[in-house]
Amino acid sequence: MLASYRPILSLLRGTAFLLAASGLHGLLLPLRGQVEGFSTASLGLMGTAWAGGFVTGCFFAPRLVRRAGHVRAFGAFAASGAIVALLTGLIIDEYVWILLRAFTGFTMAGAFMVIESWLNEKATNENRGTVFGLYMMVTYASIMGGQMIVAGGDVKSASLFMITGILFCLSLIPTAVSSASLPKPLQDVKLDVKGLYANSPVSAVACLLVGIANGAWGTLGAVYGARIGISTPEIALMMSLVVVAGAAMQLPAGRLSDKTDRRFVLAGAAFGAALVALLVFLFEPRSAVFVIVLTAAYGAFAYTLYSIAVAHANDHARAEDFVKVSGGLLLLYGFGTMIGPLLAAALMGWIRPEGLFLATAFAHLSLTAYTLLRISRRAPVPIENRDAFKTQPADRSLTPEALRLDPRRKAEADS
Repeated sequence: MLASYRPILSLLRGTAFLLAASGLHGLLLPLRGQVEGFSTASLGLMGTAWAGGFVTGCFFAPRLVRRAGHVRAFGAFAASGAIVALLTGLIIDEYVWILLRAFTGFTMAGAFMVIESWLNEKATNENRGTVFGLYMMVTYASIMGGQMIVAGGDVKSASLFMITGILFCLSLIPTAVSSASLPKPLQDVKLDVKGLYANSPVSAVACLLVGIANGAWGTLGAVYGARIGISTPEIALMMSLVVVAGAAMQLPAGRLSDKTDRRFVLAGAAFGAALVALLVFLFEPRSAVFVIVLTAAYGAFAYTLYSIAVAHANDHARAEDFVKVSGGLLLLYGFGTMIGPLLAAALMGWIRPEGLFLATAFAHLSLTAYTLLRISRRAPVPIENRDAFKTQPADRSLTPEALRLDPRRKAEADS
């Protein structure tokens, strides 16, 4: 049995290094930019550039992979990530960094699509749930591990940039020496906004608004921490605990949504995230302990929303449309992450660091209001006609290719 998982474990090792590099670089840049005196608008633009590059990569990377092959394409993507990481350590300029972040987003999308298609090829209907679960565990642990590396380093030195480059290079080794057969060519990604909205208006709007909130926090959360005066290790812990709290809350929130109208759970969690954000905005805590506790509570609510929205959309979709619907929602989420950093940066510059939470509260309150409106307009899907809830990481590390690995796709494959 272990032999059947050996090729998958090899790919997951490469994934771990790749995600650790991404988590480290994504936290390092705003902290170093804050030290260098970069404007809030520039720091926000870095997040927008990354998200724009990632979404663009989801559309165009499959063509590059089909032309060069999976191994060579992944090598090019990972090597490009290492080069960009080292360049950001050599050239300390906000405008150069914005450009390089867009390139990083593109290369990361391509690298993830290669690994996810490879994992999907190795998974069977019998072990698909296990493989998907392992991939989610590696995703969370590696991003957190990469972020916590920042706590042990000096953001003013070049060492953390070099470590990022090393991690990108390490991600090459497992795939380069793997004897696993190559997967099928990647499929092109398509986005049907009209069809997504017709299938589930709540889910389409939710994924866009959740992307706005999560994009704002993911890009500028570290900047908020630095500007209120908490230490770098405390910022790294804060950013990691937001993800941990969200991951821990997904299962109980999802199980609750299996037993009632998912839209009530969606509206309740969105309101909870808005309430915590408004508390931070109004009371302006400066104690590291209070900040970490409050942001963890925020993450527990905010990082459950995406999975519930996707589950609600798939309650309304046909089994054979799972990948198309979920992939389209993921792209809408990506477009939201392009908007969020710009909105939050404007409010942080205009008001104070807590303006970040005003931006997320706006998105979450809008989601709460729209969801409650739609509850009165459309009856819920009967419980017996729903698929069971599955957790998903609410960040930008998944591509539409990962959805072919989701165990809920079994119905599509068998139909």
